[in-house]
Parts: sequence; structure tokens; C-alpha cells
Amino acid sequence: MTQHREAHAAAPAPPAHDHGPGHAPHASHEGHGTGTGHSHGPTDAPSHGHSHGDSHSHSHGDGAGHDWGRLAPLLERQAEVAGTAYREAAAWLGTLVPASGVRRLLDVGSGPGVVTTLLAEAFPYAEAVAVDATPELLERARARAEAQGLGHRVTTLRAELPADNAALGEADLLWAGNSLHHIGDQRAAIADLAEALRPGGLIALVEGGLSPRHLPRDTGIGRPGLEARLDAEHADAFARMRDELPGSTREPDDWRALFVAAGLTPAGTRTFLVDVPAPVPQVVRELAVTHFGRLREGLGDRLGAEDRATLDRLLDPADAQSLHHRTDLFHLTAHTVHTARKG
Repeated sequence: MTQHREAHAAAPAPPAHDHGPGHAPHASHEGHGTGTGHSHGPTDAPSHGHSHGDSHSHSHGDGAGHDWGRLAPLLERQAEVAGTAYREAAAWLGTLVPASGVRRLLDVGSGPGVVTTLLAEAFPYAEAVAVDATPELLERARARAEAQGLGHRVTTLRAELPADNAALGEADLLWAGNSLHHIGDQRAAIADLAEALRPGGLIALVEGGLSPRHLPRDTGIGRPGLEARLDAEHADAFARMRDELPGSTREPDDWRALFVAAGLTPAGTRTFLVDVPAPVPQVVRELAVTHFGRLREGLGDRLGAEDRATLDRLLDPADAQSLHHRTDLFHLTAHTVHTARKG
């Protein structure tokens, strides 16, 4: 699974998702795997489960078929844009489980390790393990940790979930960012992850939240409400992705109930906002261009002719009203973190 998982809304469309423990913990998105909401599906980023990546598009196994040299920087930028929200989430987790009591933490579906390093900073006594199925992303996670002076505490583990659950070892804190929805049987996946928790340990799932928004309802071109219609198409594609996963089992997204079924005690749910108002910095503008480009590519003919034409204009650098030049472009999304304690 990959953190991608932050990268959800920014990935290509093949319904296989950007990540997931079901894949690998392929696993981004940071998340993340990046910054975008949770989204996986045609707009997710590959999963490795990544991304998180605000972006997910998933592949299984090694992430074959994805150009990780190109996608990894995207997953990193997405997660970095959402960095403040993830730091706030990590600080909240520190109120639920004492930092001094966290000696080993797992970032399942870590992608390039942006969130792994944030967690390592928040829990300074812990060995932080980035878990993903994609070697290229784990290499970037190692390099990031070294660059931030955390190489002595951040390690990596290549694993494909659920097949490699036993390889995870024990943990006092387990973070799975936008990766669980890449596993067909989410109920069984939570039960498996619960097995890795030590008594008193905490699990934190990043699932749901709010889809990213970048444009006003009326952009001045095409029919107003473009992003709402894109959301609807993405939801359908996400459902198809879920249906096609191995062992796919339909479950309501009632994470509290799934925690209880796994013998865990719910410890609280909070949502963290990512708000970059206009005018946005260049990195956010570039992410928006990538996001809408992947939507255009992934949703393709499922969109009406007018919306396709609008997307083409938004993506055309020569158009004065494109994403490349608009002064009303912003980035707004939210990530929801569900937690539960063992024993």
C-alpha cells in the first residue's frame, strides 16, 4: 500500500488503486503517500499503496506499470503540502499514547516516507518503520530519513499485505494512511493489523475526509460545478476499484464498528484540514495541474463533452484561464484519522 495515498485525487484512472495493504501495503498515499484527500481510485496515485499519495492509482506487487521515478516526487510533494495537517494529527496521537511508550511504530503503506519521518519526529523514542511493497519508494524513504538526521531510527520493510502480515512484527503505534481501502476484505485487514499491536498499542487509520477542491464553483468557463461532477465520477470509479480487488467484501465505512469487531477499543476520530488559499505557491499550482491532468486522462469518455472541453482549457498553458495562470486557484481538503487501542 502506498501512502498515496495522499495522492489520491491525483492519479491516473485505472481502477486498481494507488495503494493498499492489500497490495502491498502496497501497499502512496501521505501521504502519505501526498496530499490529497483520500482518495483512491482513478485519481489515486499508485498504490503501493502510497501515497499515498493524495494520489493513488493502484498496482499490485511491485508497482509494475508505474514510473516510480516520476510518481515518487509527486507523492512527496502531495504529502509535504499536507505536512501541517499530518503534524497536527501526530501531535494528537501523542495525547492518546505517551510518546515515551512508543518504542516501535509502523507506517503501513508509507510510500516515499514523508509521514514516516513526521511520526519519527513526534515519537522520538521509537524505531519508525516505513512499510511498502515498492522498492523505489522505500529507497526514497531511507534517503529522506538520512537527510533529516533520522537514519538511525527510520528503517524500511518491503511487504505485501495481507500476505506478509507476519513480517510486520509488533508495534506500539500503527499508522495506515489511505491504504486500507486497497485491501478487498477491510474487516479482516483490521483484525490482522490488530494482531501486530502490543497491549495498549494504538492504530490510526486515515480514511475518508473531504475530497480536494481547487476552483470556485463557477470558473468562468464551461458549466459551473465541475469539481462536484468529477467527484461523482471518481466515486463510481472508486467503487469499481473496490469491487475488483481480490477477496472484495462490501463493508459500510463504519471504522468504529470494524475496530470493535477486531477486539479494539475506539479511541477517537478527528479530521485535519489542509487549507492553502489563493494565491497558491508554485508547488501547489503544479500539483493541481497534475491532479486535473490525471482526472482528464483517467475519467476520459465518462465525462460529458462540455466538461472534457473545460478540462482541456484548464490544462492548456496557452489559455489565460488555465490552471497555469488563474489567480483564484486554491487547495482545500481534509483527512480523517480514526483511532483505536488494543487491550
